[in-house]
Amino acid sequence: MNGNTRIRLLDAAAHLADAVDRIVALDNDADPLDHRDAIAQAQRVELHFPSFTDGRAFSQAYLIRRRLGFTGDLRATGDVLADQLIQMERTGFSSAVLREGVDSGDAQRQLDRFASFYQGDVVRDAPFRRHEQEVTADG
Repeated sequence: MNGNTRIRLLDAAAHLADAVDRIVALDNDADPLDHRDAIAQAQRVELHFPSFTDGRAFSQAYLIRRRLGFTGDLRATGDVLADQLIQMERTGFSSAVLREGVDSGDAQRQLDRFASFYQGDVVRDAPFRRHEQEVTADG
């Protein structure tokens, strides 16, 4: 996942049309580390949010990106609302299937409200770390 790319927003039809050969779909109570071999071979990993109040897929996403080093499409499915998208992006999701009835324009405006963050996340280091690395590299 490229640090400059925002999470890709999909509706149900676009999700179904976005076919790839190797997909791993995990329930939100599955341990991603138990599925590391399948994830390593996958083009896309789908993590499910059964309800708005159940955020276990955020932790799964973090583990898949950071510990397993997955670089493919990490997709959120299920009860995905606009106000979850920023946190999804910051924990490693690269695409999200919006719940039926969620306006994609509203979702994009929510993402656009926060273009950057002081704190680092799964995708980007904190600004002070980037600066320290540049200073160290320059001597």
